[in-house]
Amino acid sequence: MARTPDGPPPPPVVQRLRLRFTKRGRLRFTSHRDFQRALERAVRRAGVPVAYSAGFNPHPKISYAGAAPTGAASEAEYLEIALSTKVEPDALRAALDEALPTGLDVVEVVETAGGALADRLVASEWIVELPGVTPEEAAGAVVTFLAADRVEVTRLTKNGNRTFDARGAVVRLGVVDTLPDLLVRAGAQVPPPPCAILNLVVRHTTPAVRPDDVLAALRSQALLAPPSPPRMTRLAQGPLDEADGTVADPLTADRNAAGA
Repeated sequence: MARTPDGPPPPPVVQRLRLRFTKRGRLRFTSHRDFQRALERAVRRAGVPVAYSAGFNPHPKISYAGAAPTGAASEAEYLEIALSTKVEPDALRAALDEALPTGLDVVEVVETAGGALADRLVASEWIVELPGVTPEEAAGAVVTFLAADRVEVTRLTKNGNRTFDARGAVVRLGVVDTLPDLLVRAGAQVPPPPCAILNLVVRHTTPAVRPDDVLAALRSQALLAPPSPPRMTRLAQGPLDEADGTVADPLTADRNAAGA
């Protein structure tokens, strides 16, 4: 006979909320697993009525989408949380933001309008700072990279080394003069010159092509080798406008539905 857990089943889900949060400063070195632990502690500390799965090992119904790699900062990380009691999104945002460490900042919470959040995260826009590299050096390498039909890179994964094309996923790549206002308002400062700044838009593919893969491709294709570690920040992730290569806000549909 099959065993069943003791006690009543968990309360049903009555509300689903989507959160946008950041990884800033030293917290960019937080791994995805570290963030999961920090969030679950913050949920308990803030008294969030999170819904739980059934079974012998119930777990909070929190789903994550498109997490940035360890070491990369981000202004656009997303998750969805299911609740057993309805709450005001702004109140939950404030409570969770206060319970999380500075740098892991909850900047927006909206009620979901349905559909899978992951399906909206089609592409990401990145800023990549290259201390010790002049804008002219970076621009020449970008031209060489974009002229190639395919640039293979190899990355060590949990299943061993994997070789894949880094060029095909790149929608847009160029050198810009300054950091975007979004990062300046968040307190980011450009290292002293020389420091080239790349603006990159990349499709979400399988395997995922990350900014460090593009830098590896620039090294192999155009011999661009920054003397200092680069700093990578995700500005946005969401639907991709194929016409102009821009990345839209994935929470727009949820926001519009809430205001309807």
